[in-house]
Amino acid sequence: MDQPEADAGPMAGPPVPPGGAPGVPARRRVRRMPWRTLAGLIPVVLVGGWISRHWSVMETGGHDLLAANRGWLLAALAATGLGWVANAVARQGTVLEPLPPARLLATQFAASAAGQLAPAGIGAGAVNLRFLRTQGLSLIRSSAALALYSLAESVGRVMLLLVLLVLFPHALHLDGLVPDGGALLLFGLLAATALAAAALALALVRPLRRVVRDFLAAALTDARMLHARPARVLALWGGSFAFPALQAAGLAAVTLALGVPVPAAHAALAYLAATCLAAAVPTPGGIGSVDAALAVALVAAGSSTTAAASAVLGFRIVTVWVPLLPAALTLGALVRRKVL
Repeated sequence: MDQPEADAGPMAGPPVPPGGAPGVPARRRVRRMPWRTLAGLIPVVLVGGWISRHWSVMETGGHDLLAANRGWLLAALAATGLGWVANAVARQGTVLEPLPPARLLATQFAASAAGQLAPAGIGAGAVNLRFLRTQGLSLIRSSAALALYSLAESVGRVMLLLVLLVLFPHALHLDGLVPDGGALLLFGLLAATALAAAALALALVRPLRRVVRDFLAAALTDARMLHARPARVLALWGGSFAFPALQAAGLAAVTLALGVPVPAAHAALAYLAATCLAAAVPTPGGIGSVDAALAVALVAAGSSTTAAASAVLGFRIVTVWVPLLPAALTLGALVRRKVL
């Protein structure tokens, strides 16, 4: 008779761990570490460091706001919030596909924190690029959407400035805002050098020419199709005009709250003029270039130097620094939830 098979005894070897062969659980634990959660904390840490470096400036501006008119400060906050809505509407107008409205709006709020950490809107652009990629758009089409938004928003800002200059031709003494001839010559030389370098790179690097050609083809195709849809045209251009208009209204509300002796329309004109000029000197969040140009523009509009500095600080605190930490937390949450 066949002997029954013996039960596995000690010679059968040690039990296999639940994760598999020895050594595998450790590797799996490494792979399962909450990398996305940790990445979501990075914006909060960076913003915390940024706030600590600028705390003295924020404290100085905060003292001025304590005695300001609360109603106009709330109006400035409302204009800031509506600006994110206008931004989201304009972003929807850059793509044919419908984007989830709540996530799109949250992304614009989060991008306002990223924009304070990198110059020339790179941080905000990177956040929006990642959002479009997670919505299924290709890299080329996502980049084309960002380029179309930048173009439309720039056109809207310049057009609003021109309209206000026509309506209030004597609001600003532009001599204080326009750079002298040497600065303009230097800027022209730098721009010509950049264009020449770009042309040389296109001429010598064939893969780069192919990328640029594909990008332009996608951008022109999408722009043509978007402008065949009235809803997308209204979203793109309506949002692109509304966003800088609301920003300018935010500054006007802050000047009214602080009692700066400048008419609201002149303050709005000063904001548009300053941001257009400061675009030539990109800094993180516009800090430095926009602030300096804005102070000069308010002085040119009739404000004293002290009142202009107070208005610039108040504008920064109400429209940028107060929402900064919540925006950073939103950015971290969107990263953890794989929206970005």
